[in-house]
Amino acid sequence: MVRLDGGAFLMGTEDADALPADGEGPVRRVTLRPFRIDAHAVSNDRFAAFVDATGYLTEAERFGWSLVFVGLLPAESRKGAPRPERAPWWCAVAGAYWRAPEGPGSGVAERGDHPVVHVSFNDAQAYCRWAGVRLPTEAEWEYAARGGLEQARYPWGDELTPGGEHRCNIWQGPFPTGDTAEDGYAGTAPVTAFEPNGFGLFNMAGNVWEWCADRWGTDQPGAARPGPGDRPTGKDRVTRGGSYLCHRSYCDGYRVAARDHDYPESTTGDRGFRCAGDA
Repeated sequence: MVRLDGGAFLMGTEDADALPADGEGPVRRVTLRPFRIDAHAVSNDRFAAFVDATGYLTEAERFGWSLVFVGLLPAESRKGAPRPERAPWWCAVAGAYWRAPEGPGSGVAERGDHPVVHVSFNDAQAYCRWAGVRLPTEAEWEYAARGGLEQARYPWGDELTPGGEHRCNIWQGPFPTGDTAEDGYAGTAPVTAFEPNGFGLFNMAGNVWEWCADRWGTDQPGAARPGPGDRPTGKDRVTRGGSYLCHRSYCDGYRVAARDHDYPESTTGDRGFRCAGDA
């Protein structure tokens, strides 16, 4: 883990691209205590060590299915697979889980250094308990993602591709039919792909959405408390950072201040997590 000093920073944004319904603003000064955070998302290899030590079954395994991006599936796996009406680029694939990210016949033998996916908030919490750590609060996550920059759009600055250089793993080309993979990756990338931000943290934009400890809400307090549970009610949990499926035409979650959420049992092929701890 990387130790960060904390202190006061400006959280949130009033960017023109921010959706009011997502509660990114207003910009507010937040003060954090020193904390530690993983340099990168939890990898398949690290998650495998947890499962091998405990015999843990993820929620996707218990449910018997998980959501997989249609473009990563062979044609035979798409046939008959249910699709969410509002997001038909997902398929509910029987047998998809973290060791078989695209369902039966797929595997992670060559993806040990890629982020573990198909893990729910509850699965991430179970891993953290085993490892003696915790999930970052939303405020900690954003402070870390900013890498010491004040109010920049991305972990490296305000340009998405400075000098034409790709700095994160997101979608290029028309979504959802043709990812040109100009950044070098279709699907997940290794957890240490691309240059780290100013704090030495990798992939704080793109690759996979990351679970945070906080409950979802859009009413932003004047200053977030340094521990989780700043909202005592609500079921959904915050996710941050965007993923390899983010494209400006429908999702710019790779902006530092962008926010999303899902219910804690939800599992998809583009959601993982990183850990944090007290300093």
